[in-house]
Amino acid sequence: MFLQNLTQAFGVSGYEKQIREVILEEVKGYADEVTVDALGNLILFKKGTGSNKKKIMMSAHMDEIGFQVMKIDDKGFITARALGGIPVQASVMSRVQFRNGTQGIVANTCDFDGLKNIKKLYIDIGAASKEEAEKHVKIGDVGCYVGEYLELKGNNICAKAIDDRIGCYILAEALKKVTDSYNDLYFVFSTQEEVGLRGATVAANRIQPDLGIALDVTISNDYPNSGEGANKIGGGTAVKISDGSVICDEYLVEEMIKCCEDHEIQYQRDVIDGGGTDAGAINRSNFGVRCAGISVATRYVHGPNAVVNMDDVKASIDLLSKYVNVEFTF
Repeated sequence: MFLQNLTQAFGVSGYEKQIREVILEEVKGYADEVTVDALGNLILFKKGTGSNKKKIMMSAHMDEIGFQVMKIDDKGFITARALGGIPVQASVMSRVQFRNGTQGIVANTCDFDGLKNIKKLYIDIGAASKEEAEKHVKIGDVGCYVGEYLELKGNNICAKAIDDRIGCYILAEALKKVTDSYNDLYFVFSTQEEVGLRGATVAANRIQPDLGIALDVTISNDYPNSGEGANKIGGGTAVKISDGSVICDEYLVEEMIKCCEDHEIQYQRDVIDGGGTDAGAINRSNFGVRCAGISVATRYVHGPNAVVNMDDVKASIDLLSKYVNVEFTF
């Protein structure tokens, strides 16, 4: 199953080779051109035929947050740095897997109430000494959460790396659905989003798009202690209006909502007061690019067991495949 393979593939920021190979194997027959750039971005181009066509860059990031080994102490315990926004308290008692298959348990060195810094965590791989640990893990090695793909009740699924493998899934499935394209379409599976939107920055400078669309998760606000906001799983595709990285173009937002209504696609309006997506990088590239976003409301973002609703995912695929195939008038 493609989505399951996406979530279970390894792809910590800067180390996306495995996840890129999974995606490329699935979609390589659907594009006119395939490029892998110096940062590891996978770019698939589909040529449009419209008389007033635009260059549209759609971007979903392949990378997931992770841990990078900084130190191994005399007892074999591992101190790591964060690659991306590790939720420190939520990581305690989670499992981590390194690229060579070595697994360990995340534990804490201080009182839970004061646990705010990742350096207060350690990873226990079961080694009794530094020498034993170094047989399995080296300084600089990277690891990701262990988070099994599970089908839950209510057409919901749970897995690690939902951020942003669900966006990659939407982008790939939309690529398959778009046959005769009006616009020139660039399907970008980007790298290193979690450490500063790096891949999308480079890809946008290469493509120089007329408009950009980020495919990503957004915070769901429908469970206890989830914070302020209106998003909920099962509420439909989330049409991004703003977040911490971008204020979306009003015209593009209006057209996206119109597309939902014209095609009877369930949607919700997405506003969050933090976070960000590749739209933030595209928006500020090449003297400014109009941007929009399609997101999926997600519970427990950045944890090893994030939850999304597959009806929302389908709505997002339907919206993207229809939205990019119309004539834009700006």
